[in-house]
Amino acid sequence: MTHEMQVVKAIHGRQEIKADPEFEIGLSSYLSNQYAKEALIELYARFAMGEGDFDQMMRRAIWRSVTRQFGHNVSIGSNVGFKHLETLEIGNNVFIGSQTYIQGRFDGKCVIGDRVWIGPQSYFDARNLEIEADVGWGPGAKVLGSTHSGLPIELPIIQTDLEIKPVKIETGADIGMNAVILPGVTVGKGSIIGAGAVVTKDVPAFAIVAGVPARFLRWRKKSTIEGDSKDAE
Repeated sequence: MTHEMQVVKAIHGRQEIKADPEFEIGLSSYLSNQYAKEALIELYARFAMGEGDFDQMMRRAIWRSVTRQFGHNVSIGSNVGFKHLETLEIGNNVFIGSQTYIQGRFDGKCVIGDRVWIGPQSYFDARNLEIEADVGWGPGAKVLGSTHSGLPIELPIIQTDLEIKPVKIETGADIGMNAVILPGVTVGKGSIIGAGAVVTKDVPAFAIVAGVPARFLRWRKKSTIEGDSKDAE
């Protein structure tokens, strides 16, 4: 039995930005004027699980009324959870898969750029997180943005100070299924993180890394970015 590879055109990353209808934007304005943030979060729970168009529209309308910034043509899957939604900035054509959880902080900032695709069951410690445009985030992948100092040693670790470190995923990077990005890491432009990798240090642009901890495997070919058959430098 032969197994032939099938190549099909990408869909999400090639979509044009389609403006949301005026009535939906008007609904968000109405909600933000009529309800306090806490009431909107409670209202969100009524529409969080549904798969239909109306539930998805209501999720978008509530997010738009609470977030710092919210783009057009955003898809929010069922059972997507969050903390401190008001600290998020969401770009255009963003897809957020079902059962994803985004944990912000009251004084933090989370930016998700245009055309980002987030697979189901992903987790984001989003207290100081920037995901630039055109990033693919595999199902179940996670980012951690903080650790306890562990000092003084006499205290239980959970009682020691929390160190929040920025995490940045640069344009066009691809994060594999179930990968983990640790605090303070920058994943470079156009790089690839292998499935299940644990990324403990910065990843150069256009590198391919994998493993636990993640190690450099090779450079992506220039042919994929410049039409050149030579290896990237």
